[in-house]
Amino acid sequence: MTAEVFTPTVGVSMTPAAVKHVRKQLDKKPEAKGIRLAIRKSGCSGFKYETQWVEEPGSDDRIFHIDGVDVFVREEHLPLVNGIEIDFVTQGVNSMFQFRNPNATAECGCGESFTVA
Repeated sequence: MTAEVFTPTVGVSMTPAAVKHVRKQLDKKPEAKGIRLAIRKSGCSGFKYETQWVEEPGSDDRIFHIDGVDVFVREEHLPLVNGIEIDFVTQGVNSMFQFRNPNATAECGCGESFTVA
């Protein structure tokens, strides 16, 4: 029997629509270096996604370079968002980020929060 070394892939991805939206917003904010994907305890399911502009990266940030956009995620949040895809969708007159998180085991009815096992 032989032992194999397995190095898990840690990743965050964005759709072309999300990249386009973030680039457009970054053009208006020259002081911003990218966008932060953060997780906060909130909502009826337990956790909520937040996005923020990053002017100064934190020492515990992991940076994902996606088609010219830097996405910052704190190391402590990686287990909750590993493999997530960030999209930007328009529904009627509303536009918003949409998160496809393979770690989410449930989402609340309004889509504001999620649960992980």
